[in-house]
Amino acid sequence: MFSLIKSLFAKQPARVAEVLPFGTRFDVPSGQTVLEAALANGVAFPHNCTVGTCGSCKCRLKVGRVKAITDFGYTLSRQELEAGYILACQAVPRDELTIVEVESQADLPAPEKFTGRITSKKILTHDILHITVELDRPMLYVAGQYANLVSPQLPRGRCYSFADAPMAGGRKLVSFFIRKVPGGAFTGSLFDDALDQVELAIDAPHGGFHLRTGSAPMLCIAGGSGLAPLLSLLDDANLKRVNRRCVMLFGARTQADLYVLDQIRAIGASWLGGFKFIPVLSDEPADSNWTGARGLVTEFVESSMPGVRWHEAEGYMCGPPRMIDSGVSVLTGFGVKLESIHYDKFVDESHTVADPA
Repeated sequence: MFSLIKSLFAKQPARVAEVLPFGTRFDVPSGQTVLEAALANGVAFPHNCTVGTCGSCKCRLKVGRVKAITDFGYTLSRQELEAGYILACQAVPRDELTIVEVESQADLPAPEKFTGRITSKKILTHDILHITVELDRPMLYVAGQYANLVSPQLPRGRCYSFADAPMAGGRKLVSFFIRKVPGGAFTGSLFDDALDQVELAIDAPHGGFHLRTGSAPMLCIAGGSGLAPLLSLLDDANLKRVNRRCVMLFGARTQADLYVLDQIRAIGASWLGGFKFIPVLSDEPADSNWTGARGLVTEFVESSMPGVRWHEAEGYMCGPPRMIDSGVSVLTGFGVKLESIHYDKFVDESHTVADPA
C-alpha cells in the first residue's frame, strides 16, 4: 500500500519533445500539447487554428506516443493516421521523449497582420461569392495559401484561400471565393452586405498547400469553393511556364454550380505539357441537356489519366472533407505515394452539410 501511495505522489519524469528538421529539444510541461511547447520555445512550427480543424500543424510522429485531445480523424485521412501523422495542436506527449517531423516551410513567407476592406463582390453561384479585398499594403504569399479574415463584429475569424496568382512585390488587391455556410456568422454577414464598409483584420499568409517542384504528372481535384487555391496554383504555374501533364477534376452538384469555366479554359489553352478539364456533376437532373460526367468526382480519377504511372504522379486537392478523404483513399489505392498527395480540406461550422465527393 505504501509503495502505491508513493508512486501516486512521485514526481513524474520530464517529457521532452523534438521537432525535425529543426532539431531543437525542449521540455513539455504536463498537460501542454506539442505545439504549445514548441511555440513557447521559439520553434517555428506551422500552425493556424490551434483547435484541430485546419491541419496546418500536421506532422509525423517518429518517436513516442501521444494522447489526442480531440480525434485526429476529422482532419486527417485514415491513410495518414496509419502512416503515423498527428496534429501537434491536439497531441499531448505520453512518453519521456516525443519526436515529430514537419515539412519544412522555410521558403514560405511568414504571416503578418494586415487590414483591408471589401471593394467588390460578384455572384458566382447561388452560394459562392467572388470578393476582392484592398489591403493596407501589398502582401506576399505563395499560390495555394490562405488568409484568416476577422471583422470587429465577429471576432472569430474564418480562413479563405487566395483565388489569384501572387505577384512579384506582393498584391494589394486579393480575392477569394467564399461559399455561404448555413448558420455561418461570417458568411451570413457577408452575403447580407453587412461587411461592405467594415475594416477587416487579416492574418496571412498561412498554409503549406503549394505546387512542389518537379515534372511529375499532376491530378487536381476541386469541390465547391475549393477552386480558389487550385486556380491560384495553376495560374501561377502557367505564368512561370511550368511544363507538366495536368488533369483537373471539378466536382459540383448541378450545371448551376459550375463557375469560372472561361478562366479554366484560358489556363488550359496556354498550358505546357497537356491540360484536361473534367467537370463532374453529382445531382444534375437526369432529363437535362448535360452530356458530361455524372457521379462523384473521385470516381473519375482513374479514367482521367489513361496510361499514367500513378507511383510517379502527384495529387492536389481542395474542397470538403468527404471529397478529400475519398480522394486520398482512391489515389493511394492506385499507387500514388502518400507524401505526393497535397490537399487543403475546407472545414466549416456546419459539419453536417452534404458535400460533393
